[in-house]
Amino acid sequence: MPEQPIRPAATVIIARPGASQFEILMLKRTNAAVFAGGMYVFPGGKIDPQDGDKALQPYLSPLSPNQTAQRIALGDHWQACWVAAIRETFEEAGILLAYGSDNKLVDTNAINTSAYRSAIHAGEMSMIDLCRRESLRLALDQLHFFNRWVTPEGRPRRFDTRFFIANAPIHQLHLHDGKETTDSLWISPGEALTRNASGSFDMMRVTTKQLDTLNHFKAIEDLMEMAENRQTFEHHRPALPSVDPSAVS
Repeated sequence: MPEQPIRPAATVIIARPGASQFEILMLKRTNAAVFAGGMYVFPGGKIDPQDGDKALQPYLSPLSPNQTAQRIALGDHWQACWVAAIRETFEEAGILLAYGSDNKLVDTNAINTSAYRSAIHAGEMSMIDLCRRESLRLALDQLHFFNRWVTPEGRPRRFDTRFFIANAPIHQLHLHDGKETTDSLWISPGEALTRNASGSFDMMRVTTKQLDTLNHFKAIEDLMEMAENRQTFEHHRPALPSVDPSAVS
């Protein structure tokens, strides 16, 4: 079997305050999906070539000083990673991490969110088009690079995924797209792991590993302090466990 190509991707762990622990937004992928079908995931997807378009630069917020280490860790393609994370979150969850002309995070109730996200997903318009029409700047300073995971060899699709952490914007409602994702909910890391262990909340191994780390934090303030001040970024390259031929013969 030929080796599967590794596709660059970006994913966002979106968090909000909760009762006993902060909550994160998770989407359920359609059962028909080739990759992670029927499983709960964070919003995200492939990095497209246009995500790194230099013409986007006037529509990007400056990075904060404490994001310097994040930019260096992401390398030459740092812009494409941040833009893809914002674009995919908008397409899949309807959450738009962008500033309006008043320098505040945009209220998605004030724009035609449904039409815009559908058009962007279909390739009928670009993020530059959206920014120009609504006088927006993509809020790169609201997303913090967390770590990076490569899908093991042997999977039907392989991704090199950059994970980001972001605080959920106030006055924005999430909504799964009804195509690639069929359900969505806010859930604490602890509850997600408990439900996964009981067999009622399917997740990929990379997702449970991320939640294991996030579960060490209770308050969203502590989570965001970690994300904003992070200086080291793990690059995980897990391998599938090998099978002893004598054990299956």
